[in-house]
Amino acid sequence: MARNILVIGELDGGALSSTTAELVGGASRLADGGQVSVTLTGAGASGQTDAAFAAGADRAFVNDDATYDEFRSDQWVGAAEQAIDQSAPDVILIAQSIVGRDLGPRLAFRRDTAVAMDCVSIEDSGGAFRATRPCYGGNAQATYAFATSPAIATVRAKSQEPLDPPREGASGEVVELSGAGESRAEIVGREAAVAEGLQLQDAPVVVSGGRGLGAPEGFGLVEELAEAIGTDKAAVGSSRAACDLGWYPPSQQVGLTGKVVTPDLYIAIAISGASQHMAGCSGSKTIIAINKDPEANIFKAARYGIVGDYKEVLPPLIEAVKNLD
Repeated sequence: MARNILVIGELDGGALSSTTAELVGGASRLADGGQVSVTLTGAGASGQTDAAFAAGADRAFVNDDATYDEFRSDQWVGAAEQAIDQSAPDVILIAQSIVGRDLGPRLAFRRDTAVAMDCVSIEDSGGAFRATRPCYGGNAQATYAFATSPAIATVRAKSQEPLDPPREGASGEVVELSGAGESRAEIVGREAAVAEGLQLQDAPVVVSGGRGLGAPEGFGLVEELAEAIGTDKAAVGSSRAACDLGWYPPSQQVGLTGKVVTPDLYIAIAISGASQHMAGCSGSKTIIAINKDPEANIFKAARYGIVGDYKEVLPPLIEAVKNLD
């Protein structure tokens, strides 16, 4: 069934964000002959239309007003509504980011419709749009249908696949949005968390340690495993319990109150698998658990598990990974 889909796009460093490319790719597969549109706002937005068309979009709503660079929901919701009025979408997709967490519910209220938050799957089921999201702290998944239109969903990073290969040389319609209007919010400062290497959300492999490490020194082995895999592939995460103990920076926390990650591979070391932690990693394609407690909840979610003391398991595992090359 053909449907029109609007993606609320984001720029990262002036370029089309990887999550936006993923959403546009997913939308192009879901549209089934309908039109895929994307909004691009901020300095240099018009220069990213070719990237959007290559990713699968048919139409781009753009404005280069640098005021859009900082997310202020009053201004972004105005731009989104302009695009909605002109594209008449059946489905609106937004990344599960700072933008999506705020904009999704606001658009749903203003359009008298519903929003499904933090989705890991979007699909067509017999002509009806379905969105699947984790529930009960990541211990189960719920699938939602929509009785109203447009259906709105915020979608986790890496839960959708970008077009492969992209449509190189593709073109489409470019529509100019109006500039940013007034905002009731003012950003007075920003403090960026300092983290070396890959960001957790971008890493295809995440190696996380928990309170079961016994001491902050245990993260030395966790970091060594990540380095053996490759600093261009793996990032180090932590459970909340380990962060609360001061063993690892809070910026690296994975879980309900930390970062939500959806890597190809998640390695949980000395992590029990509490529901709050699983809410942050349940979207991983493969989970490997290393824990000395055979009854640990993490094994229920893991595809592969090793029962044993991490101090005995990790050294030979690190050597084996190093020898893969």
